[in-house]
Amino acid sequence: MNSPPIAPAKINLFLHVGSARADGYHPIESLVAFANTGDDLRFTPGGDAFSIRVTGAYAEASGRPEDNLVLMAANLFAKKKPGVPFGAFSLTKNLPAGAGLGGGSSDAAAALRILAEYKGLDASDPAVLAAARETGADVAVCVERKARLISGIGEILSEPVQIPALPVLLVYPDAPAATPSVYRAFDEAEMKRSTEFGIRARDIPVEPNAFLEFLMKQNNDLTRAAWRVTPHVAEADATLRANDHALLVRMSGSGSAVFAIHKTAKAAEAEAEIIRAKYPNWWVVATTLR
Repeated sequence: MNSPPIAPAKINLFLHVGSARADGYHPIESLVAFANTGDDLRFTPGGDAFSIRVTGAYAEASGRPEDNLVLMAANLFAKKKPGVPFGAFSLTKNLPAGAGLGGGSSDAAAALRILAEYKGLDASDPAVLAAARETGADVAVCVERKARLISGIGEILSEPVQIPALPVLLVYPDAPAATPSVYRAFDEAEMKRSTEFGIRARDIPVEPNAFLEFLMKQNNDLTRAAWRVTPHVAEADATLRANDHALLVRMSGSGSAVFAIHKTAKAAEAEAEIIRAKYPNWWVVATTLR
């Protein structure tokens, strides 16, 4: 088995969203898993500050290097743990931006793991998690790369959840969906939202068929809002549903990536080849979620 990428894609297997609170944030409930595909981050210690060089297919789309969450996380951690070595990060962006795959958050979490190792700290060290939470709502769940339930506004993490290995096909239809725009569409259209939360980690079945049945009872409440913002999400959804072998099709996060769970890795890769031929500009990856 290949080792997991240093900064794996984060997938929301479901996403329940409530009405906006007084501060404008929406309460959520989601089961997050990690894919065996993602970005690569390397670190070379030296110097008196942090720097970053970004390369890869999606380097330009990831924004200005000086605004990268890797640098924010590293600087926050260095303030909490004096003696952390400064140095140069090299980030290869394989994950598309604006796809709901948590690439930036996963990159930041990877930086924290790397620096924690230099300090001889475990990834679950309070200083690591504190820097993660200050960097962004999705960073903390990416630190240990383990499936978990998240709630609150994404800052409350359950203990790790054991889920079966899931062969999946991930598709990004080459059209980003900005999270603020999706939530705005969700609110303005007064779309159906979740009113009850409370799924517990121990409620989630481990047996593959039972787990899939559990997932099928859930939903991504932001799906139709994302369709309004980026119609290509609906096209990707319909394309994946056209395959009779897909066991479950759903959007991840606020979009615009869509995933299809398959029975086998071979089935996922076969469908990937078909979609790549039909949509050469789309990002299409067959992988495994855990």
